Amino acid sequence: MTKWLARVGWRHAVAVLAVVFSLFPIVFVASAALNPLGTLSSTSAVPTGASLGNFANLLTDTDFPRWFGNSVLVAGVSALASVFLSALAAYAFSRMRFRGRRLGLLALLLIQMFPQFLAIVAIFLMFSTITELWPAIGFNQPWGLILLYLGGALGVNTWLMKGFFDTVPRELDESATMDGASHAQAFFRILLPLVAPILAVTGLLAFIGTINEFIIANVFLTDTGAKTLSVGMYGLVAGERNNNFGMFCAGTLLTAVPTVLVFQFLQRYIVNGLTAGAVKG
Repeated sequence: MTKWLARVGWRHAVAVLAVVFSLFPIVFVASAALNPLGTLSSTSAVPTGASLGNFANLLTDTDFPRWFGNSVLVAGVSALASVFLSALAAYAFSRMRFRGRRLGLLALLLIQMFPQFLAIVAIFLMFSTITELWPAIGFNQPWGLILLYLGGALGVNTWLMKGFFDTVPRELDESATMDGASHAQAFFRILLPLVAPILAVTGLLAFIGTINEFIIANVFLTDTGAKTLSVGMYGLVAGERNNNFGMFCAGTLLTAVPTVLVFQFLQRYIVNGLTAGAVKG
């Protein structure tokens, strides 16, 4: 027994402690969400009762369903558009040689060193004018927020994809070109299926980052019906943290559902892309 503890047992003990440490926040949040009283002062890691009242109050007494829909729309469209545009830019930087290529890559890298929030004042002034001229893409509109998120995500996504595109043999492009394929056909039919892992990873990171973003969304979304999950959920505990803590925890559990579903959907593309070879023979 002593020999087993010295060789293997301590590893199991460390693993158990790591699991308990990582699961404690989730257990506490689930306990608070099921707490019938729904207050912070009455919440403990081990629930004293179970009720779905917090979920019912969240769905009926707040605009949570609309916040949920806004977040899924903004995060989904932003992630898809970001992946598509970044893939186009990465293909151009990886496969083509043109004047300003190195300068463009360096500019993308340097711009990413500064957080987007540094330009919040300039962006706010720009959107003030845009709201007057084109209200559909201005303040309190999901499409304006989508455009804003795209500007901050294209640089880092392009760099990630460009490195992955460089690992794909150029002989595949040349073979497709010799067979009469255009650049667009080689991009969509040859390269995109081969770089599915980085597309999936980039899309997942973009979705998670957008659906959890708070600072910029809090500045540009002021109407209750236009808020996203992060902004709306913050409003629940900003004034009455103790009384609304149960509803807040119930909302956090529901907020995790889209992220889990997206991860489960993209997981097979990541695994298949990592295990499938581009050249057989």
